[in-house]
Amino acid sequence: MPEQEFPYGLFPSPLTPRAMGRGLTFGEVAFSGRGDLIWLENRSDRGVIVVQPLNGEGRRDLNADFSVRARVGYGGGDFGACGEWVYFIDSAQGRIYRQSLLGGAARALTPAFGKAAAPTPSPDGNWLVYVHTYEDKDVIAIVDVEAKTWPQILVQGEDFYMQPTWHPQGRHLAWVAWNHPNMPWDGTWLRLARLEQQGDAWRCAQVETIAGDEQTSIFQPLFSPDGHYLAYVAESGNWWQLWLYDLQTSQRRQLTIAPAEHALPAWVQGLRTYQFSPDGSWIYVVRNQNAQDRLIKIACESGEETEVALDTPYTALGQICLTQWQGETILAFIASAATIPPRVITVSEDGKTRVWGRAYPEEIPSAAYSPAYPIEWIAKDGETVYGLYYPPHHPGAKGKGVPPLIVNIHGGPTSQVKNGFNPRAQYFATRGYAFLEVNYRGSTGYGRAYREKLRASWGIYDVEDAVSGAQACVERGLADGEKLVIMGGSAGGFTVLKALEDYPGFFKAGICLYGVSNQFTLAQETHKFEARYLDSLLGALPEAAAVYRQRSPIYFVDRIRDPIAIFQGEEDNVVPRAQSDAVVESLRRRGVPHVYHLFPGEGHGFRKSETIEQFYQAVEAFLKEYVVFG
Repeated sequence: MPEQEFPYGLFPSPLTPRAMGRGLTFGEVAFSGRGDLIWLENRSDRGVIVVQPLNGEGRRDLNADFSVRARVGYGGGDFGACGEWVYFIDSAQGRIYRQSLLGGAARALTPAFGKAAAPTPSPDGNWLVYVHTYEDKDVIAIVDVEAKTWPQILVQGEDFYMQPTWHPQGRHLAWVAWNHPNMPWDGTWLRLARLEQQGDAWRCAQVETIAGDEQTSIFQPLFSPDGHYLAYVAESGNWWQLWLYDLQTSQRRQLTIAPAEHALPAWVQGLRTYQFSPDGSWIYVVRNQNAQDRLIKIACESGEETEVALDTPYTALGQICLTQWQGETILAFIASAATIPPRVITVSEDGKTRVWGRAYPEEIPSAAYSPAYPIEWIAKDGETVYGLYYPPHHPGAKGKGVPPLIVNIHGGPTSQVKNGFNPRAQYFATRGYAFLEVNYRGSTGYGRAYREKLRASWGIYDVEDAVSGAQACVERGLADGEKLVIMGGSAGGFTVLKALEDYPGFFKAGICLYGVSNQFTLAQETHKFEARYLDSLLGALPEAAAVYRQRSPIYFVDRIRDPIAIFQGEEDNVVPRAQSDAVVESLRRRGVPHVYHLFPGEGHGFRKSETIEQFYQAVEAFLKEYVVFG
């Protein structure tokens, strides 16, 4: 089919706003132990557990009456499985329910107060430990799976808990803990306790700290199947590396040495990057290097590494889990690539993959999507910055001249955009926009030194890197310097506001989603998980009050003169709507071109299909008016 010439921004994209709204996202993935693959599908604002037998029988939805979603912090740890039973969190009440894969109604195990996450069954299937929060007090609790007794507090005294895990013999428990003002990627402790039981009463005895401190973060403790080792990820030098702790000799051994990340910033409960083989002799680990994932198989004794080459070129692998099925080791992931939408897949030992679930219908061929290219540039102080560049792409369309560029700023700010499927990037790239994902200094994936560049510098390096990234694209002929747009949500929305204030006229327009405008009120009003996050990003109050004022866009909002679109959820408890309202009041008063969309029933990040559809419709109309035709 011959190419037709279209103005950039007006390519006939196959991705419609309705298609964007109707796409799924995947959460947890697990095996039942009886031949079922189980995963969580977020369908609009409802979480549904899907059960797929590995023998190929038809899949089914497990829960009809509940929406499954844990709400401790930012969520995660939505369900667990053991034998024929699934344990899930009801999003409405925060209770844990138990439901059989063989049929029957779900039964509540915990009372309707507080919020629960990470339900973790004991090896014998009789008990369940979980993370619980109530009135800003976090604990690890335990309950019997028949709900014959009231839940008991097992571990308490620290501000946060994550990733409880049982020893295979059921008499030891390990977990990660940390305290304010740290975030889980700053410094945490790996605790190990011997469990004592008297009748229905449990307690932790001989609690030991195995690894970690206030400057070393720990991720995903996991016992080997034979109970010999406790594995975990801890920082060594500049990188998150995999370690083994010998429970018999108390010796620690670093298993990986590659200059790469083997963990993730623990924004949510339940994240996993590695698993033991069924016999415990190997560990399968997802290695993140240059914003791309690879599957590595490591021998526990020798440390010998082998890359598992997948027969489909997936570049993002999430939520690894593993089982033994008909004598073969089977792994499962949420997998994608730049041109392959998210899928739930299984992987055999020889790298053969099978698809069980798809986030999008996939009637759009991979060739219709824009490839993502890793890109580097030099900041004004000479340091290297990383990102991903998506060129305008349509098999049947071409533009004339140089394309407009959308510079996208991820949230967090401690996060990373990997080279997996990026629906937002594809929506705009297939319309003829160039799209730059900025993994600015402060992002994860490039070592601790890079991640900590934003300490006391939030609102400086992120803004500089957005501007220098756009400049680099213009200098390389990848973008039109007169049609630059900056977009971001949450922490990225803050960067949008700061960039429009500090560099007026540089960007043609801005798109801000639930962005932080007032650092003082954020520190006072945000949820517990991030209540002290600003201590590291800006400094502790009251000593750093001058910094908070300097980095609060609301005090300099009169500098914004470029068109801006602002989007906000009415029920956002992380960045409350008052933060956006204050910015919009100034824009209205001064007559700055803007649009403001306030979405009822939405929190921090948009979930409802109709909201997502309306968002893309509104953004496209805004860009046509102020960038394509402006």
